[in-house]
Amino acid sequence: QVQLVESGGGLVQAGESLRLSCAASGSIFRINDMAWYRQAPGKQREKVAGITNGGHTYYLDSVKGRFTISRDNAKNTMYLQMNSLKPEDTAVYYCKMVIQPDTLQYDFWGQGTQVTVSS
Repeated sequence: QVQLVESGGGLVQAGESLRLSCAASGSIFRINDMAWYRQAPGKQREKVAGITNGGHTYYLDSVKGRFTISRDNAKNTMYLQMNSLKPEDTAVYYCKMVIQPDTLQYDFWGQGTQVTVSS
């Protein structure tokens, strides 16, 4: 059984920073791609940032230069450093990891953490 636990969300003012964490636990052979998604009220879920096992990264255009994704493979943990936050960044943030418990790989999602940015 694999579980992802997120932490770090909260309420901040525009221009401030937050750091999200996502830790995986359970039966894990290997973690491949990791990513952060977000979903604002009334909008579709969108991919904010991603990082491959080799360290290659992807960012949504609107967060480039402000957000940084990273991973600590020894701790099975992923981070999202969010700087210069804007009200439009307000959403529930979800982490996703592609994990191999054995020879096959599956997508696992975190429970979501609320990020609210006030103007």
